[in-house]
Amino acid sequence: MLVVVPYLIQHPGTTLDEAASLFEIPVPQLRRDLEQLFLAGLPPYGPGDLIDVDIDEDGGIWIAMADHFARPLQLTRQEALAVYVRATELAATPGIPVAPALTAALAKLRDALGPEALGEAAGIAGADPGIAPPYLDAVRTASASHERVRITYVAQSTGERTDRLVDPEEVFASAGHWYAAVWDVDVDDERLLRIDRIASVEPTGERFTPRGLLGAGRPLYTPSERDLDVRVRLRPPARWVAEYYLARDVTEGSDGTLEVTLPTGTMRWIARLLLRLGSDAEVVEPAALRDEIVSQARETLGRYRQDLPTSG
Repeated sequence: MLVVVPYLIQHPGTTLDEAASLFEIPVPQLRRDLEQLFLAGLPPYGPGDLIDVDIDEDGGIWIAMADHFARPLQLTRQEALAVYVRATELAATPGIPVAPALTAALAKLRDALGPEALGEAAGIAGADPGIAPPYLDAVRTASASHERVRITYVAQSTGERTDRLVDPEEVFASAGHWYAAVWDVDVDDERLLRIDRIASVEPTGERFTPRGLLGAGRPLYTPSERDLDVRVRLRPPARWVAEYYLARDVTEGSDGTLEVTLPTGTMRWIARLLLRLGSDAEVVEPAALRDEIVSQARETLGRYRQDLPTSG
């Protein structure tokens, strides 16, 4: 539609048959897509901000209230990077019917971005979902066959190793990592596990009945009563954080910054994220988080200094 709409605005009265032939879209699909355009527009999405489409008795297409879309979309570099990161995750998710077409589109976007931008995209995502963690296939197999498995899991925040009996229902990629939405039998509750943190997988031969746990598209963090609310200011290169993580009370500044509240169960995790963002993120509150970031930065710097060769 981002290509079709500008053409129809510049060529009012184009018929459904003509547009369908020009853009190689079946007429019924084109009609359905056009009839959904009344849901699109510009903020604040009031009646005067949404696109108006009229298809007359002869099939002529007339579009109004869409001046903003009169020219083909031009993505900024940051927007293109965000599209590339999220589309790569979607293409890597099993069972997506449009994955071949999406992969072909990603190849074109990859060529347009170039190697330097792709390196930045990898840094945004934090990892490459195309690189499979060791037990991805085992967890996928168990999920597909609804088989309960026993796993050893290493907690990211503490490094603690625990043995768990889980029912893996959904496997998906998001924010640069592979995840499994599982039912933890021992605690009788849902858990979201990062598959690269799984140290072993042992089939049990038992089958489970899926409970309908959410997979791709779900929030990567489930709030709890023990959460600490962190308020941060994100500069434009770091706005992706508000999309990838659960964010509340989002306020946009006139300079393109976002001020958001991020709930977190551990200060150490959020400090690692903000340390990676560098000058693109600023802690608003609590002040203790700044101290944690400084502590982690010193710890990281100390490790680098230990690895440096000594001069003779």
